[in-house]
Amino acid sequence: MIKLKDVVKRYNLPIEIKYCKKCTISNQRPRITFDEQGVCSACRYAEYKHSKIDWKLREKELKDLCDHFRRKDGYYDVIVPSSGGKDSSSVAHKMKYKYGMNPLTVTWAPHLYTDIGWKNFQAAIHIGGLDNILGTPNGVIHRKLTKLSFEILGDPFQPFIYGQTNFPLQTAVRYKIPLLMYGENGEVEYGGDMKNAFIPTRDYRGDHVKHYFSGIAPEDLTQYGIDKKDLIPYLAPSIEELEVNKTEIHFFGYYEKWTPQENYYYCVENTGFTANPVRSEGTYSKYASLDDKLDGYHYYLAFIKFGLGRATSESAHEIRDGHITREEGVGLVRKFDGEFPKKNFKEFLEYCDITEEFFREVIDSWRSPHLWEKVNDEWRLKYQIS
Repeated sequence: MIKLKDVVKRYNLPIEIKYCKKCTISNQRPRITFDEQGVCSACRYAEYKHSKIDWKLREKELKDLCDHFRRKDGYYDVIVPSSGGKDSSSVAHKMKYKYGMNPLTVTWAPHLYTDIGWKNFQAAIHIGGLDNILGTPNGVIHRKLTKLSFEILGDPFQPFIYGQTNFPLQTAVRYKIPLLMYGENGEVEYGGDMKNAFIPTRDYRGDHVKHYFSGIAPEDLTQYGIDKKDLIPYLAPSIEELEVNKTEIHFFGYYEKWTPQENYYYCVENTGFTANPVRSEGTYSKYASLDDKLDGYHYYLAFIKFGLGRATSESAHEIRDGHITREEGVGLVRKFDGEFPKKNFKEFLEYCDITEEFFREVIDSWRSPHLWEKVNDEWRLKYQIS
């Protein structure tokens, strides 16, 4: 029998659930903070972003950065981690065709490509005109890590996140390209640690394990019987290697106002991006996180652990961008959040080599008593946004 996980302790969650007065997020999102007016840190940052920042000055900072790193020999001068999705493709395309850089896009392969994801990935290369390196790990090991992460971290996406974070750094060192340009700083755009809210860079020395790896680095998985040599694709270069390469990680969202809808429109026009014909399970959108058949379980486990699903995340950001009202966001959350991703359920079970019974046991082991209760033999959240 799988034991109940202490979600509160692992993620340092408050027992009392509170929802932001402006958006749909709650204080159960790890690292988010609320002020005395009951407004979350992401909403306060959005207010600052929309009213306080001189974006022309920020663009000048970006141009100066490009001038500093731009090479004269025609070699790659910036790495853009990119899946072929609307956000990363818009960054790479703008870096190349607007700011005159020579980007190398670096992709860490999804667990299982969707048809629309593969189409958009290829379109970014062949229509958007972007060079690319695709990293694909050992499938046997990746499936083993996915099953392990599902059980011990409550996130089957964690092996993908390891590679997504560290493979571009490996490539930067290998190809001697010091500048990496990511899209948005998720910690400030969606709510989290605000220490990097007003600077353009990310600290690869300390932030990765805390912000992206749920406190467990890939090398820590050796304690669960994983051979270290099998973890090589998932490991970051040493700090010494990164410093010798003079590696810098920057966020494009620091230099240009980050608006996911605008990124979508830009990529439709410039990189051949195509939205899904149907909405994604667990939310109402059709153009975000389309490339992996297993990503629905990443969002579903977030709903189980924190009471916050995909519709919450997307509606909260669209409220901050002024696209929808809070009332509309609440309606979308109550309609779609926590929807079970049934479309690829059989493939998920086969991929992880688990039974449906084992799946349900793991899911229930992440239901914290401060969030969940059983009524008439069915689980339900104790508190829902209203």
